[in-house]
Amino acid sequence: MLLGHAIVPVGSIEQRLDDRHVPPKWLNLEAGGGRVLLRLCLEGGYHVLDEAAHVCSDYRPTAKQLWKPPIGILELGILGGRNLLPMKSSSKAGMGMGIKGSTDAYCVAKYGKKWVRTRTITDSFDPRWNEQYTWQVYDPCTVLTIGVFDNWRMLSEEKPDYRIGKVRIRVSTLESNKVYTNSYPLLVLLPTGLKKMGEIEVAVRFVCPSLLPDTCAIYGQPLLPRMHYLRPLGVAQQEALRGAATKMVAAWLARSEPPLGIEVVRYMLDADSHVWSMRKSKANWFRIVAVLAWAIGLAKWLNHIRRWRNPLTTILVHILYLVLVWYPDLIVPTGFLYVFLIGIWYYRFRPKIPAAMDTRLSQAETVDPEDLDEEFDTIPSSKPSDIIRVRYDRLRILAARVQTVLGDLATQGERVQALVSWRDPRATKLFIGICLVITITLYAVPSKMVAVALGFYFLRHPMFREPMPPTSLNFFRRLPSLSDRLI
Repeated sequence: MLLGHAIVPVGSIEQRLDDRHVPPKWLNLEAGGGRVLLRLCLEGGYHVLDEAAHVCSDYRPTAKQLWKPPIGILELGILGGRNLLPMKSSSKAGMGMGIKGSTDAYCVAKYGKKWVRTRTITDSFDPRWNEQYTWQVYDPCTVLTIGVFDNWRMLSEEKPDYRIGKVRIRVSTLESNKVYTNSYPLLVLLPTGLKKMGEIEVAVRFVCPSLLPDTCAIYGQPLLPRMHYLRPLGVAQQEALRGAATKMVAAWLARSEPPLGIEVVRYMLDADSHVWSMRKSKANWFRIVAVLAWAIGLAKWLNHIRRWRNPLTTILVHILYLVLVWYPDLIVPTGFLYVFLIGIWYYRFRPKIPAAMDTRLSQAETVDPEDLDEEFDTIPSSKPSDIIRVRYDRLRILAARVQTVLGDLATQGERVQALVSWRDPRATKLFIGICLVITITLYAVPSKMVAVALGFYFLRHPMFREPMPPTSLNFFRRLPSLSDRLI
């Protein structure tokens, strides 16, 4: 039974930028009388993710008053495609050519809130777009997504556009003011297996002063807006907000000219990234194994030292061990010195171009057909038995959580590796520079004083603590991982 209703204009609702208390208000109910006490506010201090967290392109809060100045410009040139496969059949019997395929390709690029789309090149397997776009960059630890699609809406508005493939480029992996021109393979995972649909040639440049103090300071700042740490959102609430944001973006782009279909939006935003997949679970498992391979390699090296496989190395290790035993103050600075030297050594192996999708990392080259059938199955399951459907869906939802946890564990280990791998040149420069400063400081300052200072800092009174994460943790969370290269 309806007791009454109240109409509240959205424009009259107060916007909250911090965690201050919003007083409740009494609203009169129409068509029934009475009043209701409500506390309403528009949260402007949060950022609602509309894309997968590991490929996010924007971390700014909703309220523009909280935005910080941009640190640079991202320039993208979509040059063209090459050797695209035929997506649809066209009859040219009148010309004596029988039936051949055709492709009407266009590109979509997404970074932050700005979506761009190229024109459609009809009936071409080697389209040339030669279009250029720019975005303002507020955080280098973000990802640019470029997708290629075949236009079916020209034939019928009811038919969805077919995906040809996509490429992700992490901004932090780009050197400042350097133009990267490269061709990337367009890979799509189909129910029949992995398929290369062609290539796309792009040119990208991140215009930013190298190691600008403001740019370097970003690595020590929290990744998300302040409200996410003062009043964090739950996992279920984040997923619900992301689903709503995806629908809103799809509805907004459907009204553009030319319109973008929901299938394009979902593919660009990786809306199905948390769906259960045995292939993704295997990929995350092998990522963890690859991270642990460093520890395994160290154990094997120590075993070789014990067994005198290389007598010269073993003698040098004995001398180093004696020095560190007699002078324990040199243990910590020597360790940082080694990390500094390792970072300098890996500079020669740094990536020359932004990385593309890795089929081997994604376990997409030798995927089992049964796993593919399970991955492309719908939720709820299309299996005939009702009992199997309920149990199967429950298992898939639970396994999707485990899959995400495995991916998060692998991401943390890969971020440790990224400290000296030069995948993010700015972060590596900052890290090895900090290691050098720490090395010099620890060589100059007695270790006992450093230990006392660190212990007192760790045990400091809560009144001297900030509710925000420490700078070291913020820096670590901004390091790149291999998750943005998973298909």
